[in-house]
Amino acid sequence: MAMDLSKHPCFNKDAKGSCARIHLPVAPKCNIQCNYCNRKYDCVNESRPGVTSNVLSPAQAILYMEEVLKVEPRITVVGIAGPGDPMANAKQTLETMRRIRARWPEMILCLSSNGLELPEHVDELAEIGVSHVTVTVNAIDLDVAEKVYSWARVGKVLYRGREAARILLERQAEAIDRLKAKDIVVKINTIVIPGINDHHIEDIAKAMKAKGVDLLNCIALIPNADTTFADIPEPSKEKVEAIRAIAEKYLPQMRHCQRCRADAV
Repeated sequence: MAMDLSKHPCFNKDAKGSCARIHLPVAPKCNIQCNYCNRKYDCVNESRPGVTSNVLSPAQAILYMEEVLKVEPRITVVGIAGPGDPMANAKQTLETMRRIRARWPEMILCLSSNGLELPEHVDELAEIGVSHVTVTVNAIDLDVAEKVYSWARVGKVLYRGREAARILLERQAEAIDRLKAKDIVVKINTIVIPGINDHHIEDIAKAMKAKGVDLLNCIALIPNADTTFADIPEPSKEKVEAIRAIAEKYLPQMRHCQRCRADAV
């Protein structure tokens, strides 16, 4: 059975309800520290990206998938979104996707990444048949980006501050260009952070349109304890919608995001 790309409920709101997705939490490590992020394990009381109850091996992910399909046959999409970054765990991520593709060839495969270690894996992702990729882009300007990120790790080298932001932005831009060259559907997630990047999102939308991006998802900051941005309040729905209205001049907006956990079903 061939993949039906219209059956991705995150990219096609009309599929929401009739189709379902599953996130397989096989990627525990992360390669950057965002100042709003606090990854948690085994936290049943929080529903947001970066939270999971378990981390699975690729083999365990297949067994889990088999069990979930018994009770939720509407699943059409298998995604990997954490709880760290899929490409900081490239071996586990790619093995899981190859196993899914072999076992369920009709499934839509997607992943969500910060983009730092994404460029070198785009060819393999395309070869496996990953059709949808989300990249989190919170800035395109270094002055903004260095406020959002504390550090970035590439291989064994740790970068901090402005240098971390520079490397991340360069790698994100390269990743998006490579993804679009492979005709992969690209969504951008942008966290709306009051006083940090809320004035900058029109610039992001304009730049992403120029790169051929397909969809923009402006997500309200969720203040998390024990983070640099813990005391920044969540932007109001009205504020986020006003930002979306401006960004929509450049790119279609996603308005039905559930801000899913890394182990969401």
